[in-house]
Amino acid sequence: MSALIGRRALLRWVHLILGGALLMPPWLLAQTALGMLHPGGSAAQGAVLQLLAFAVALPIAAVIALVPVVRVLAATAARALCAGAAVEDLATTPSESWSARRRTAAWYVLHLFLGGIVSGLSLAVPPFAAVLLLSGVDVIGNPGRGLVRHALGGHTDLGLVLGPALLLLLLAVNAGAGAWLARSAPALLGPTPAERLAAAEQRAVELARRNRLARELHDSVGHALSAVSIQAAAASRVLGSDPAFAAEALRAIEDTARNAVAELDTVLGLLREEPTTAGDAGPTLAELGGLLEQMRLAGVTVESSDAPELAPELAREVYRIIQEGLTNVLRHAGPVPARLRLELREGWLDVELTNPLGAGRPSRPGGRRGLRGVAERAAALRGSYEAGPQDGSWRLAVRLPTGGEA
Repeated sequence: MSALIGRRALLRWVHLILGGALLMPPWLLAQTALGMLHPGGSAAQGAVLQLLAFAVALPIAAVIALVPVVRVLAATAARALCAGAAVEDLATTPSESWSARRRTAAWYVLHLFLGGIVSGLSLAVPPFAAVLLLSGVDVIGNPGRGLVRHALGGHTDLGLVLGPALLLLLLAVNAGAGAWLARSAPALLGPTPAERLAAAEQRAVELARRNRLARELHDSVGHALSAVSIQAAAASRVLGSDPAFAAEALRAIEDTARNAVAELDTVLGLLREEPTTAGDAGPTLAELGGLLEQMRLAGVTVESSDAPELAPELAREVYRIIQEGLTNVLRHAGPVPARLRLELREGWLDVELTNPLGAGRPSRPGGRRGLRGVAERAAALRGSYEAGPQDGSWRLAVRLPTGGEA
């Protein structure tokens, strides 16, 4: 029963009445044009003229619905009043293609067609049902009572049945028309396949951008915090016995923190979509020496080959990969020696970082984001990535094409 007289039925009735109201201007235009072509006529011809005007008004409404902004207005009304299960998945932008405009026109015509029927019934059925219900008493007067009795063949009791039946029919037509509109709205007012594909591509771009920012924050700030914490611990242990080393470690902490702030500012600039120059985009392999010196002060001595000349974009990605690898050495193996190999041959760059497994350290919750970031960087550059234990050591190997673009 709630489907006939509940809140949803009321909302859909309002929505259908709105369709009937929108139908009035094209209907009056069609009626005027047809009246000029066929003036005068009997009552029967007038009724036929009304039906013809109704039929002519729908194509006029379809032409109106081709205006791009109509989709936004129709979707907004459907979302608020149609009360369907899937009306939230409706388009929020004007129609940008003829496919979207044709679908909007189809829904608009359906809305006005059903709205015209429900509006007409809503105007005619309640008073007629009231007349039928009151036909057995003197309230409606003798002429009206006589007309109804003549129509019912003298059986005035039929009015007590037909009146509620007509009201129930009106409610059923309203519920059926409203349900039809609600089911049609997502298919006709929702995004087209091309728009869904464009939205999915935009979502993929946004996710890639967020992943990039997450990698930059993890690799820059995460490395700095790891190095600072270990350097501070080392300085506190030897502060009394080796003041010179402690002072050197404190200077390294200062440099690391300063560089981390600069890199954080760069990442925040990316987040705000501020323009960046080549020097502001992040460290490259030219700063590899400073990174290795930070690791030495933290207790990790790195034997490294010379850094090759690479394009700035690729050099930045390689620096981040090495930085994450060395950070993992610091976190998980401790102050152990490491070996870094950078080899350029036949258009490919091989990056290999190995270190002893060490005594092991307690893992922290939510780890392995760094290795995931290395894998994402390698995949974005169309390269390969491997990481894992090998012959008592931990090995990180990345192979990248030097001519590839991210």
